[in-house]
Amino acid sequence: MLQRLSTGLARIEEIAAAFLAAVVTCLILTNIAFRAFGSPLYWISELSIYAMIWMTFLIASAVLKRRQGIAVTLLPEALSQSGRKLVSLWVDAVVLLFALVMAVLCWQWYQPLTLARLGFDTQAFQGETFNFIYAENTSTLGVKKFWFWLIVPWFALSLTLHGAANLIQALWQWRDPAEEPGTEARP
Repeated sequence: MLQRLSTGLARIEEIAAAFLAAVVTCLILTNIAFRAFGSPLYWISELSIYAMIWMTFLIASAVLKRRQGIAVTLLPEALSQSGRKLVSLWVDAVVLLFALVMAVLCWQWYQPLTLARLGFDTQAFQGETFNFIYAENTSTLGVKKFWFWLIVPWFALSLTLHGAANLIQALWQWRDPAEEPGTEARP
C-alpha cells in the first residue's frame, strides 16, 4: 500500500515537473521576445525562477524515490550481494532521516499552529514569534514569498513518504536472497 502510494506520488511529481519545464521554456521564450522588442517583462524572469525551483524539488523527490540519483558506485560494486543490500539499506535510512529532519525544520519555520492560534493574523504572528516568513513579498510579482516556499515542506513530506517506502522495501530485501538492492519488485 505504502509502496503504491509512493510510486503514484512520484509519477504525479514527474508529470508536474515536466509541465513546469514546459512552462519555464515558454516563459523564457516570451521574455526573450519582449526584450527583443525593447519592453522586457521583469516579472516573467522571477516567475520562471520560481517555476524552475519547484520543478527541481519535484523531480528530485521522484528521482530519490526511484533511487536514480547520481551516485558513486565503486564501493557497492566491490561488495557482495549482502553488502550491497546493507549499503542500500543505509542510504535509504539516511534519506528518510534527512526528510524527517527537513519536515521538522519546515514545521518550525512555518509555525502553522501558532499562526492558527493567532487567527491567521500575520502581524500578531510576527510580533509574537519574530518570524517574518509571511511578510515578505516577491520583488516583481507582488505575491507573498511563502506561497512559493511551500515547495520545501512539500518536498520534505513527499521525500518522507518515498524514503519510508524505500526503507521498507530494503528491509524486505533481507528476506529475499535473490532480490538485488534498489529493485521495485516488492508489493
